[in-house]
Amino acid sequence: MASFTHSQSPLMLLRLMLMTCIIAATSAANFYQDVDLTWGDLRGKILNGGQYLTLSLDKASGSGFQSKNEYLFARVDMQLKLVPDNSAGTVTTFYLSSQGPGHDEIDFEFLGNSSGNPYTLHTNVYAQGKGNKEQQFHLWFDPTAAFHTYSIVWNRQRIIFLVDNSPIREFLNNAAIGVPFPTSQPMRVYSSLWNADEWATQGGRVKTDWTKAPFTASYRNFNANGCVNSPSGSSCSSKSANSINGQAWRTQELDPAARNRLQWVQRNFMIYDYCTDLKRFPQGLPAECRRSRSQIAASLET
Repeated sequence: MASFTHSQSPLMLLRLMLMTCIIAATSAANFYQDVDLTWGDLRGKILNGGQYLTLSLDKASGSGFQSKNEYLFARVDMQLKLVPDNSAGTVTTFYLSSQGPGHDEIDFEFLGNSSGNPYTLHTNVYAQGKGNKEQQFHLWFDPTAAFHTYSIVWNRQRIIFLVDNSPIREFLNNAAIGVPFPTSQPMRVYSSLWNADEWATQGGRVKTDWTKAPFTASYRNFNANGCVNSPSGSSCSSKSANSINGQAWRTQELDPAARNRLQWVQRNFMIYDYCTDLKRFPQGLPAECRRSRSQIAASLET
C-alpha cells in the first residue's frame, strides 16, 4: 500500500476530491442529452441545466417524455417526487415499452388519491402483447414529500422492481413452461402524467379536482445502464462487454437478504396480487403462479 507524508496527504486528498467532482459532473445524468419531451405542449419542462425535469397536467392535457436510446436489457433508475395533496384521478407513469403489435412493457404506475390517502403503486409486465400480471402496493413512505428512487432491472433471467433499492417484485423468465417473457424487442424508457379519473382512484368513484390544477410531478437523476440498441446492433453484443464495470445487472438476482426484504414488502404493503385472484382465473391460476407456489413450498421443506 502506498504511503504519504503528512505534507503530501492534504494535497493528494484535494486532488482526489477535485477528480471525484469532475468525474461526477461529467457522468451526471442530463435530461437534455437523455430524453425527448414528446407531448404536452410545453407542460413538460427541463430545468437547472438538464438536471431536473417536471411534467404537469391540467384539464386540457397531460405531458410525457421518452428516452433517446432504446435498450435490449437494462437497469433503469429514476428519482421521482409525485403530485402532492389531492392527486385523485391522476396517473404518473415510469415504464419501459417496445412499439407495435405484440409489444413488451414493464410498468410502474402511480395512481393518485384524495388527500390523506396513500398512492397505489401499480406494476405490470407485458410480453408479446399479453399483460394481466398486476401487483399493487402501498408504500412505506410519503412519495410526495421527497424524491425516491424507482428502478427496473431487466435481464434474460428476470425482471426486478425496486423502490429505494428494496425489491418489491420479481418476475422470472418462465418461457420454458410457455409463459411469454420480453427477450427480443428493444424498449425505450417512458414517463407521463395524465388524467384517468374514469378508473384510477377507487375504481373511478373519486374524480379529478381541476381546481387543484396544474398537477406536477418532478424527476431527477435518471440513469439507464443497459444494452443500447442501434441499427448496427446492441452495445452489449461483443464478448468484451461482459467485463465492463457496472454490468452486474445483467445477471442480477435476489440474494437471501434481498429476498427477505422482498417478502417483508409483499407481506406488509402488497394490496393486490394476480397470483392469488382465484375469482379472476376460475380455470386455474397462470402457470408462473403455480410454479412460484411450488418453488416456495419446496424451499420451506428444505
